[in-house]
Amino acid sequence: MNPDLLKRWNAELRHRPAPEIVRWALDQAEGRAVVSTNFRPYEAVLLHMCVQAQPDIPVVWVDHGYNRPATYRHAETLRRLLNLNLKIYLPRISAAHRDAVYGPIPGPEDEEGLRRFSALMKLEPFQRAMRELAPRVWLTALRKVQNPHRATLDIVTWDEQFQTLKVSPVFYWTDADMEAYLQAHQLPNEWDYHDPAKADEKRECGLHAPWRAPAASA
Repeated sequence: MNPDLLKRWNAELRHRPAPEIVRWALDQAEGRAVVSTNFRPYEAVLLHMCVQAQPDIPVVWVDHGYNRPATYRHAETLRRLLNLNLKIYLPRISAAHRDAVYGPIPGPEDEEGLRRFSALMKLEPFQRAMRELAPRVWLTALRKVQNPHRATLDIVTWDEQFQTLKVSPVFYWTDADMEAYLQAHQLPNEWDYHDPAKADEKRECGLHAPWRAPAASA
């Protein structure tokens, strides 16, 4: 992907409304777009924008098996409310099986352990999803304010591993912007979300980070 083209696109899209960026992304996709989600807080914003523009867009969710009950209930609520074309990808090993073989989820001090956990429970199923769906455009809810790594990105980036254009329409939105959209469209939110592969919000699980490598299989 030409870096100058990415730079031009980002300059052109910087002040466009997020729903307009979604439509721009779908135009680039030529019928091969996906949106990924983990049903964390504010995910309903991008999902709503995407289904307004393309009701049948595939929604990729890697359910690693460690979500809290509130997150599963939130996922089902949004599935019904937005009529999501949800594509659920599971690890090749269950959470109970992994825990029995490898022990408890690694803590934030065990970087290598967290990477192994992420590779097995998140990256492998996501890589499988991307191989099967083969999107030209991958829509994400990444935002600049989320952590230091994401602050270095932009609305449009090129994902080398998946050879796809990654578009983050709400990249420059604040929490207040997201909250206002939820209220304007009467969308639910969920605050009990926890990602065991990240351990804390400043860390990346590997889907969007440069350390990502081919995932281990069970």
